[in-house]
Amino acid sequence: MRKLTFYAVILNAVYILNLAAQSDYKQELIFPLQNKHVHSSSIVETPNGDLLAVWFYGSGERTQSDVVIQGSRLKSGSDKWETPFLMADTPKIPDCNPVIFIDAKKRLHLFWIAVLSNHWENSLLRCKRSVDYNGPGAPHWQWQDDIILKPGDKFVRALEEGYKARIPDMPALDADFGGYTTSAMDQLIEAAKDMEKRQKGWMPRTHAQTLPNGRIILPLYSDGFYVGIMAISDDGGETWRASSPINGALINQPSVVRKKNGDLVAYMREEGESNRRKRVLVSYSEDDGETWTPATYSDIPNPNSSLEVIALHDGNWVMVYNDTEEGRNSLCAALSDNEGKTWKWKRHIEKHKGGAYHYPSVIQTQDGLIHMTYTYNNGKNPGKSIKHVSISSNWITKGD
Repeated sequence: MRKLTFYAVILNAVYILNLAAQSDYKQELIFPLQNKHVHSSSIVETPNGDLLAVWFYGSGERTQSDVVIQGSRLKSGSDKWETPFLMADTPKIPDCNPVIFIDAKKRLHLFWIAVLSNHWENSLLRCKRSVDYNGPGAPHWQWQDDIILKPGDKFVRALEEGYKARIPDMPALDADFGGYTTSAMDQLIEAAKDMEKRQKGWMPRTHAQTLPNGRIILPLYSDGFYVGIMAISDDGGETWRASSPINGALINQPSVVRKKNGDLVAYMREEGESNRRKRVLVSYSEDDGETWTPATYSDIPNPNSSLEVIALHDGNWVMVYNDTEEGRNSLCAALSDNEGKTWKWKRHIEKHKGGAYHYPSVIQTQDGLIHMTYTYNNGKNPGKSIKHVSISSNWITKGD
């Protein structure tokens, strides 16, 4: 009996040591594996320390009328997410790309799109707001509206200048522009002159943020014009207007991070089937998001997949992204101690053949941990969920 007790003590000690070694890494699925399409999640920490996550769920994406926005909550101190609940549903219209955000007044905002006529370029940007969201279940919404941006004539001029600026950066442009001919670019410029066309199709993907001056910026993108833009609010989200576009080589889904000197940096995926570089693109703003430099290629590999970059409390930056040129089966976290000039440390979160682990949403919570949610598809049946992972900066620096 004493011998068994001794072995039990040793085994328990080993178990505790293993837990301690893994205290800077935790993972769980928000809901059990299933077969419906679940994608494009967003996560936020509420003022009381809860985590709230959202995603879209249904039979597909823009072509399926049953697609809705779902959510779940992880109560502070709990290790189990709530059963998913409905966050938004435009009847018989696909609802996609949710982003959640808490403003300076501690109000919860849900941004998303209703995809009209099943085309991304016809998407309608929508928003809900709540002051009663601590659960259980879905928030109690006090307000809802559509956000209609009105890019003016400057948008047309900036678009034309931006397309021309791409020419030196894109080889064999006259033959093919990443799937677009120069004639097609002319058609896009003409389309931009149509006020109705340039007011539609602006879609969110990554977190909004509040700048020190109180301005809220919501990064958006267009699958019609393949440029980025910022929805800007200087009155706490009551009204919105459009920034100048971020031009580049068919860019998509900007993620914005703020430098210590106040400059903003947008990191974007490359879009289109005929990707030429398969690298992350970067643009800069020196005026709180009003105007942006033409996006240029970095040396960071990316397989045409969404990414997110955030600034940590200590000034370091974290990027979570797919770090390959092909496929989305490899997802990693990279750490920079010089505001993105170099990414000295990298560690894989997922790396499995046959799976897809992508579209990360990243935050740092009050306790310093880095939390992320992302689309999880292990390629099996059933095999789809939204996964939540928490890590520390030290976990990244240890490497694979």
